[in-house]
Amino acid sequence: MTETFYDVMRRQGITRRSFLKFCSLTAAALGLGPSFAPKIAEAMETKPRIPVLWLHGLECTCCSESFIRSAHPLAKDVILSMISLDYDDTIMAAAGHQAEAIIEETIQKYDGNYILACEGNPPLNQEGMSCIIAGRPYLEQLQHAAAHCKAIISWGSCASWGCVQAARPNPTQAVPIHKAPGIPIDKPIIKVPGCPPIAEVMTAVITYLLTFERFPELDRQGRPKMFYSQRIHDKCYRRPHFDAGQFVESFDDEGAKKGYCLYKVGCKGPTTYNACSTVRWNGGLSFPIQSGHPCFGCSEDGFWDKGSFYDRLTDIQGFGIEANADKIGGTAAAVVGAAAAAHAAASAVKRARQKGGDE
Repeated sequence: MTETFYDVMRRQGITRRSFLKFCSLTAAALGLGPSFAPKIAEAMETKPRIPVLWLHGLECTCCSESFIRSAHPLAKDVILSMISLDYDDTIMAAAGHQAEAIIEETIQKYDGNYILACEGNPPLNQEGMSCIIAGRPYLEQLQHAAAHCKAIISWGSCASWGCVQAARPNPTQAVPIHKAPGIPIDKPIIKVPGCPPIAEVMTAVITYLLTFERFPELDRQGRPKMFYSQRIHDKCYRRPHFDAGQFVESFDDEGAKKGYCLYKVGCKGPTTYNACSTVRWNGGLSFPIQSGHPCFGCSEDGFWDKGSFYDRLTDIQGFGIEANADKIGGTAAAVVGAAAAAHAAASAVKRARQKGGDE
């Protein structure tokens, strides 16, 4: 009989008190109210750990590097207590034929009941020879595992969109998971884009799947709405400077030192859907814009092919039908100048009147 999540945690010496605290933190990480903590606890006490095959194609392993840095929940809790990570060639102890045999064992034992997590993408050119796993093209391994899985998670922009491997001219003909030939069209695919995705977003998606036994609500591109429904721009702490027409014109100028909006130096926050400005990175410590660097838009499709990272590619009409960042900035400066002049004139008149009264 497969152990439940709670069985595993108890076997590892975790107290009931710590278990309930973990459930509360998990509910908070998912953006759920306190009333959901008991439901998460009940699910973890009764449901068996779901098997996961984590495959790697063309990628740099940044998604795994991000995943292991999750703070809520901790990656070790996800791997050791929440899921049964049967195969992941990056962190597993087995190697060679023993490692590859695990894939077949999992497919046969849990046919139609395991999660296929994909990091990276398959190349189609030269019969897939640009990415060989255990002596055969990665595409073959992917097709075989996808045919028998319950659902697919596409980790990162590589698996979700193609990312740098699929950027022009794409000599290997790399494609995202959902466009790979031989992937069953009836298999649900959840995309968690980003280069890499935020660690807590990755672990929260897994926690949601295990707790509610269904995908979180997805947008029309297949991304979880709870993390990808708003633009970084919408919750950015520099947004008031954008609305006020206060922009960094070049790096290290006075505007940059004052924390002005980075839109003019290439920030893609107004067109990028992600949770960076709310969840942030490294346990909620910071995110690129907070460190003074513009957003690249790495969670959007084709961001490598949209020109220089530091080019202002869009003309955001956020101030009125005819106004843009340049006009509103100039207007704001003119208004401030006029207001200062008016204030100075009024002060001079007031002083003259006071002087006349004294005389």
